[in-house]
Amino acid sequence: MSKKPNSSQPDLPRLEQLLNYKFKKIDLLKEAVTHRSAAAKNNERLEFLGDSILNFVIAAELYKRYPSSSEGDLSRLRASLVNKEGLFLVSQDLNLGDYLILGSGELKSGGYRRNSILADTVEAIFGAAYMDSDLERCRMLILQLYHKQLENVPDADTLKDPKTRLQELLQSRKLGLPEYNVIEIVGKAHNQKFTVDCQISKLELTTQGSATNRRKAEQLAADNIIPLVLDIYKK
Repeated sequence: MSKKPNSSQPDLPRLEQLLNYKFKKIDLLKEAVTHRSAAAKNNERLEFLGDSILNFVIAAELYKRYPSSSEGDLSRLRASLVNKEGLFLVSQDLNLGDYLILGSGELKSGGYRRNSILADTVEAIFGAAYMDSDLERCRMLILQLYHKQLENVPDADTLKDPKTRLQELLQSRKLGLPEYNVIEIVGKAHNQKFTVDCQISKLELTTQGSATNRRKAEQLAADNIIPLVLDIYKK
């Protein structure tokens, strides 16, 4: 678990050891761990660069590992790895919160533990490594840090959203598409709650989902009806 940074001079040599990467220009690594709250010269530009490189490297690796997967499946797999959660997992392995340079406000509010800040910093480190060396060395760094996640990639079907899974399930059984209807909206415009029902008329099934927007409510309603459909076809 990351501890509260106590200095604007983090132990960068120690971070280099954890990365298994020695920077020729250590100032690039310092910039990568510097949050915008701490200095005008911060990691936002490196984060922008690292994000693009990460997407390319992971896409290329998945393309090689899964030669039979469709474009849609590869996109879902990539998204599951390069999202904030995947980046945060990398940051945990590095105890990255120990090395952040934060402004006093972010430091007091616990920014060194904030998932979004840690995830952005990982991307910035990738950008820094590219600027310090080249694409191949940066690729090796990314694959090293993503090794565990790449070895445990979930099945692409489990990454599909509930509405997509329900549609494919019904199509595989030659049933029509489900119908979604908003049955209630409560609350003021800035704080509404939508309740939506999902109907499959041929199976006489209806479920509901409630959320802060219509799309989420539809997804929940679809998620609730999938096990009912599966149960009918098990009988």
